[in-house]
Amino acid sequence: MSTILLVDDEVDSLWLFKLVLEERGHHVIVAEDGNAALAKASRWLPDLIVTDWNMPGTDGVELCQRLKCYPALAQIPVVMASGQTPPAQKSTLWNVFISKPVEFDTLESVIDSLLMKRLAGPRPGTHVPAPPASRWLPIPRKLWA
Repeated sequence: MSTILLVDDEVDSLWLFKLVLEERGHHVIVAEDGNAALAKASRWLPDLIVTDWNMPGTDGVELCQRLKCYPALAQIPVVMASGQTPPAQKSTLWNVFISKPVEFDTLESVIDSLLMKRLAGPRPGTHVPAPPASRWLPIPRKLWA
């Protein structure tokens, strides 16, 4: 079971997608803005984030920029959704851009694809960064003295 963080200021669509994804076996966490999403992402370390582009306060782009600042969050795949025209150049801040209104089958297909890539791991011959240190690991005793 994968953990997915959904971020959108449109509460109705947020809860609708939550129900659909939970019905398909995912554990879903919701946030109504980028600040709440960043806090929940750092606490739950989701397998994937689906975020809206336009939100009051911290929008989807700023959320993606802030995620990249934390090693534990930087590797989480991100799906950006917006009713606006996608940017001309592909951004490195998110993995996939999908246009709103989002169809359930399209979203599920994108989610499955990104999760499969994440589970498969890196391709042979590519650089693999060291895993992030967990903030929950105890400090070794020799560092206390």
